[in-house]
Amino acid sequence: MASTPTRPAGGRHHVVIVGAGFGGLFAAQRLADADVDVTIIDRTNHHLFQPLLYQVATGVLSSGEIAPTIRQILRKQNNVRVVKAEVRDVNVADKIVTADLGGREVVLQYDSLIVAAGAGQSYFGNDHFAEFAPGMKSIDDALEIRARITGAFERAEITEDPEERKRLLTFVIVGAGPTGVELAGQVAEMAHRTLRNEFRGIDTNTARILLVDGSPQVLPPFGKNLGKKAQKKLEKLGVEVVTDSLVTNVDAHGVTWKSMKTEEETSVGSYCKIWSAGVAASPLGKMIADQIDGVEADRAGRVPVNDDLSVGDQKDVYIIGDMMSYNRLPGLAQVAIQGGQFVADNIKAQVNEGKSERGAFEYHDKGTMAIVSRFYAVVKLGDREITGFLGWLMWLAVHMMFLVGFRNRFVAAYSWGLNSLSPNRWNLVATRQQLHGRNTLQKLRELEDEKGVRSVMVRDNLKVGEGRDIKPTAD
Repeated sequence: MASTPTRPAGGRHHVVIVGAGFGGLFAAQRLADADVDVTIIDRTNHHLFQPLLYQVATGVLSSGEIAPTIRQILRKQNNVRVVKAEVRDVNVADKIVTADLGGREVVLQYDSLIVAAGAGQSYFGNDHFAEFAPGMKSIDDALEIRARITGAFERAEITEDPEERKRLLTFVIVGAGPTGVELAGQVAEMAHRTLRNEFRGIDTNTARILLVDGSPQVLPPFGKNLGKKAQKKLEKLGVEVVTDSLVTNVDAHGVTWKSMKTEEETSVGSYCKIWSAGVAASPLGKMIADQIDGVEADRAGRVPVNDDLSVGDQKDVYIIGDMMSYNRLPGLAQVAIQGGQFVADNIKAQVNEGKSERGAFEYHDKGTMAIVSRFYAVVKLGDREITGFLGWLMWLAVHMMFLVGFRNRFVAAYSWGLNSLSPNRWNLVATRQQLHGRNTLQKLRELEDEKGVRSVMVRDNLKVGEGRDIKPTAD
């Protein structure tokens, strides 16, 4: 039996925000002085600074520095309620959002809905690659990758087989966008700087790091000049860059790719594979688009929005950030932040001042940047291109500014300073649970599907789009 829709007492305009990433969080904060009640729903209890996940994966930062809890961030904002749950359904006609946590339903009625559920990893139809090559979209992903990276060196230390040792010390990163470039640079620094005196049976300098992408250059959005400079720096670090090549297979043994120029296939044995190519918007976007006439999500799940970021003829439903398709804007944190603030300002104007007219969203490009190695980053600010130490300082300043909380900024700055001066990394702890948890949960889901049951543990871990059997047949 379906739960009765609820809303906050008092009758104020109710804004429901789905997702506490950059877009959702900044929208909620912008509504602090509005005459509204805000409910923010997220499947995790933390706001994730996703651009720094690779630093958790490579031991520079701990997860706490980039993922403060949502409740802690919003604790002083009295008009906000936080609900930790997974949104399963949005009924646009009735203005109802249904979410659940472990089979316990939360059904909310909204006056305005902001959907900022972000994006997940896309394997371009090859989802079976995920078992062997995790993406980089969550804290769990970063901790698993850290366990895989450190585990490769540990296994290589004790193997007696030269070929197996070579496979263990070969790291393949698929996707040469900012995340892939930053990961490749950090793994190279780990092998050649951090770990070089810590093992007795292997020489970590012999580690092979490959960065594979289908594009003709690394960092395609940065332009040819910065792409060439970034690639040159990576190669100086010992990274092998393979461009114009599409990955055709990933399995337990390694990776196979095909050259787009010669059609030649290459297979490389590798224990640690990381996938950083492609994103797919949350399935919530398509769920909403399917209910609105004349609106259709694209192949990546992004939903076309109006100039005011509303969807179709539903002026009270907004989609922002990685989920929206608007003027070919990239999936950057700044796009989400500015979109969230823009939508919040429109809602405030409507509720506080009775204004019905809305302007068009204008994105102010504050630049894109990627750190390639210690003391070296590439930055694109409009037509200006900055590289090297100055780019690195700019990268530090911008990322410091967007970290939430004084403590996180202080600890991150301290960690970056130590990492610059010392080869040591203080966050390389890895556990079996981190290494095997994701795939074990997947296997448990498959087993429970066969048995026709659903445990609380597995049900809590289901993502939107996987919400089969929300109600358990056994618990």
